[in-house]
Amino acid sequence: MATLTSWLDAGGDILDQGLSLYFPAPYSYTGEHTVELQGHGGPVILRALLDRLYQLGCKPAEPGEFTRRAVENGKMDLAQAEAVAACIDAATIRAGKQAQRQLQGAFGQHIELLMQQLTSLVAHVEASLDFPEEEIPALYFDQLAEKMQQQLIMPIRAMLDSAPLGERLFDGATVAIIGAPNVGKSSLLNALAGRERAIVSDIPGTTRDVLEVDFEIHGIPVRLADTAGLRISDDLIEQEGVRRAELTAAHADATLFIADASRPETWDCAIDADIFMMNKMDLAHSNIPERFIAASVADGVGVEEVKDALATTLGDIEIADESMMVTRERHRQNLLEALSCVEAGMHTLHSEEKLEITAMQWRHAWSALGGILGIGDVEHILDRVFSEFCIGK
Repeated sequence: MATLTSWLDAGGDILDQGLSLYFPAPYSYTGEHTVELQGHGGPVILRALLDRLYQLGCKPAEPGEFTRRAVENGKMDLAQAEAVAACIDAATIRAGKQAQRQLQGAFGQHIELLMQQLTSLVAHVEASLDFPEEEIPALYFDQLAEKMQQQLIMPIRAMLDSAPLGERLFDGATVAIIGAPNVGKSSLLNALAGRERAIVSDIPGTTRDVLEVDFEIHGIPVRLADTAGLRISDDLIEQEGVRRAELTAAHADATLFIADASRPETWDCAIDADIFMMNKMDLAHSNIPERFIAASVADGVGVEEVKDALATTLGDIEIADESMMVTRERHRQNLLEALSCVEAGMHTLHSEEKLEITAMQWRHAWSALGGILGIGDVEHILDRVFSEFCIGK
């Protein structure tokens, strides 16, 4: 219900005029009775309105308080609440779409299905414990083991396989470009970034410090670092540049080594890198090692192949159902715990003396899955999750 209204200060004078929107429970974001004020904005008027509201007994919302109330009132599960923050923080369209899938509840529905299937399988085991006098054929437990493999273990492993890509969609990745001076590192950075970000020169040693630029590869946010050419130098500044280059490469998520096809002395194949690119192929005088991606950055040749190789190195895989993608470290740890408990229970499934252990392990697995959605005693999890939210939301 929208009402045009005036808001008054303590003396009765009008501070502002705007819309008061009333959302009766449970039809608000939090599931509670809510009033939203829409004024003209501007920091002075806004501050005066807030001060008046505080005088009347209101208090500022804590980080994530509205979303936390929505979880506590059953408007969304904890995975959806985390997706709210992910939508805000998404740096690429792909990440934003993935956050929206989770916000709509698709990921939570997959977890709920796993929990339902696990509940059914645990019930079969506990039924065996309740009727110990009944002789249960081995085939019965073989069928349980097969169902557990198909319905729990395989889906959980598939979700865990997606975690490297899912987490990097939101956390991003750092890629260091390394190689000898004047092999085309800065030219590649400019080509990948799509703009002239680094100075390109035929003079060796032009890049003295680490130069970083942000862009995306296949929807993955990437911070690309152009480093000083690796060589022995008497120049103290260049020496420091080489030291920083080596340090950047050591801490990067991936390293891209570039060599010059016309200068075999730059082909140091013993160097540790994830991707090898041979630049200036138009000037090649001899056969190049097979591990190199052939390129000529000046002509735009090989740049797309380098992008694809980087995406693969950073975990980009084809996922049949991206709504099952794991995007948070917390979810991955819970799934790992659930998988460990499920597999531990499988080891004792065929031993009648140890069936209680199987049931206990599988109940623990259920709790681990429930923790993803905020089911069970998860107050400490709520505190950690919502401490990462922006103020209010």
